[in-house]
Amino acid sequence: MQKVTAIFDIGKTNKKIFLFDKQHQEVYREYAQFDTIQDEDGHPTEDLASLQKWLKDVFKRLLGNKEYSITAINFSSYGASLVHLDKNGKVLTPLYNYTKAIHSELIATFHEKYGPKMEFASKTGATIEGMLNAGLQLYWLKHEKPEVFNNIDTSMHLPQYISYLFTGIPLSEYTSIGCHTSLWDYSKNNYHDWVYKEGIDRVLPPIVSTATSINMDYGGKRIKIGVGIHDSSAALLPYVRSIKKKFILVSTGTWSISLNPFTERALSKEDISKNCINYMRINGKPVKAARLFLGYEYKVQVIELSNFYNVEKDKHKKIRFDSKIYTDIIKDFRPMFRWTSFSTSDMPNETIFKYDSYEYAYHHLMIELVKFQVENINLSKGNDSIKRLYIDGGFSSNDVYIKLLSHFLKDMELRTTDASLGSALGAALVISNAKLDSKFLKRNYSLKKHNPFITK
Repeated sequence: MQKVTAIFDIGKTNKKIFLFDKQHQEVYREYAQFDTIQDEDGHPTEDLASLQKWLKDVFKRLLGNKEYSITAINFSSYGASLVHLDKNGKVLTPLYNYTKAIHSELIATFHEKYGPKMEFASKTGATIEGMLNAGLQLYWLKHEKPEVFNNIDTSMHLPQYISYLFTGIPLSEYTSIGCHTSLWDYSKNNYHDWVYKEGIDRVLPPIVSTATSINMDYGGKRIKIGVGIHDSSAALLPYVRSIKKKFILVSTGTWSISLNPFTERALSKEDISKNCINYMRINGKPVKAARLFLGYEYKVQVIELSNFYNVEKDKHKKIRFDSKIYTDIIKDFRPMFRWTSFSTSDMPNETIFKYDSYEYAYHHLMIELVKFQVENINLSKGNDSIKRLYIDGGFSSNDVYIKLLSHFLKDMELRTTDASLGSALGAALVISNAKLDSKFLKRNYSLKKHNPFITK
């Protein structure tokens, strides 16, 4: 039987399990999706009961598989979500969705008690944005649902709750605490004072290292079980462990997030005003993250382009970078697009379709979007001297995006990776404590280096 590490990678949409061999190569994967349910206010939320059943059923089935022998298991999951248990281990509330709003009056009273927005955000690495700050969920429960809060014995972040389902041991770990929860004071390397003053610490389990594992007996098999990890921190781990020089990682998707794991400064007022937050490495150090709604905006604009030029919806996927088109556009460049998810002072009141050619309009769109991306990368970099840049996610295969980014950031060495296993592989690495060599990304992530194009 092949010895493997099992990883449950729980996303908002897809629930996945992967099996990795000793060389960290994927040997098996399985996906599931569940319909959302509604909380008491009618807001959509995770079907926690269905998730629990799937986790247990899949694990039991794979334990009985004659081809693989599971020696370790760990869990990667989205953050900003808490599971609240009473003293008997019963789940007390729905798994509230981080998109659920909290009354502005409650947030205002919080700031009156614990400091203004900029000062608070500088310490905690996150502005107050309601349920997106898991700590504020506990504050909300205490002040708006005291009958529920008073019955809470333990509150766990989702990755640690999934681990708890297999171990029965409630724990906290750094990456989940540090992901825009507003619980952690980076200047003190401890929970923020408000957590103690409100008595929130009473329901938070002991903090352990993200690399902690617990040996359990399952059907006569000794299995090492991890404590779980926040998915963004997990996705970053393979890069941190295999790259010796400082770098910025841009994770692209609906959100494009520029991650600087080498920052040594608290977030400035400018950082905070431009939507920067902190994530956390497994060693407790902050990761400066600059966010941009790039993938969403791209999706909206390419639909509008395809409708205007009457071309197939997927035509944008076939466009390759054309240096002549770029040179023609840049001669007399002016903003052409009106954005839907952010605004700029120089954007037009409505999109101006000034080209006869779809290809020209698409290149113009990408020039504008990539300029935003460059600003976003520079924001995450700050004053740090960083020369390496890695791009993963959907835009890593967009030829126009990559060519333009390498052109606008000539002072950085740009590389792309195919990190479809990102957070799952990171969760496997954290409990293996494996030392990675410089060839790891090339072997496992299809690493490619890109050079700036030459203009005529």
